[in-house]
Amino acid sequence: MLRVAVPNKGALSEAASQMLVEAGYRQRRSTKDLVMIDAENDVEFFYLRPRDIAVYVGEGTLDVGITGRDLLLDSAAPAAEQVGLGFGASTFHFAAPTGTMTDVAQLAGKRIATSYQVIVESFLEQQGIDATVVRLDGAVESSIRLGVADAIADVVETGSTLRQADLAVFGEPLLRSEAVLITRADAPEPAKYDVFKRRLDSVIVARTYVMMDYDIRVENVEAAVELTPGIESPTVSPLHREGWVAVRSMVPRDGAQRIMDGLYELGARGILVTDILACRV
Repeated sequence: MLRVAVPNKGALSEAASQMLVEAGYRQRRSTKDLVMIDAENDVEFFYLRPRDIAVYVGEGTLDVGITGRDLLLDSAAPAAEQVGLGFGASTFHFAAPTGTMTDVAQLAGKRIATSYQVIVESFLEQQGIDATVVRLDGAVESSIRLGVADAIADVVETGSTLRQADLAVFGEPLLRSEAVLITRADAPEPAKYDVFKRRLDSVIVARTYVMMDYDIRVENVEAAVELTPGIESPTVSPLHREGWVAVRSMVPRDGAQRIMDGLYELGARGILVTDILACRV
């Protein structure tokens, strides 16, 4: 049975469980449940603190995990990212009182408060900056006002919390993070892992693409197919109306409206777009 770690709370929890449901797996009904067995798919899910997941997977206690890239790197656990899952995006930044710092070089000799000590120390070492890292467990925004630090390093999503504390980000991001699928580093892939990953890959594709159908004159097919090449190749079928064909193709969701405009200008009609609920590609 494949043993999978899933975030039990926080920004990643609900989105991770939703992706697993879309991939055909059962999920817990209550947030109080710590373990969920999906006997039909031969998978056992463990709901853990996101920060601990890389440790369990890296030690081989669990086979696979879903966590944040930032948490994986900060854990220093022997676990490896396999694929980004397309949700839980965030950016890791330095921040200081508004108007006081504009460049990371100004951190030399300063105290930096963070919940991500490993990431920050690694970045400072790469940049050749000698600074003191103060490890705190959350609420680092208050550390400057309390006199514990001169700057902070933290995950920034909207920036509203920083603005409330009169802090401003500066310099380039230390890291761009998202939810990732992880396995133990330098270890054989566990049994049934291929099926599990294939299902998650298929959810990512289904979320990224839509199915587009349209009718078009035969002489315009080649130009239309340049707009809708599909993943492998579009399906082209003859219509009862002489000189016309029906085309079906997967297209990127983000550009679907522009593609429809282009097809219409080529003479395509009956252009339809539908969601893809599941797929294998």
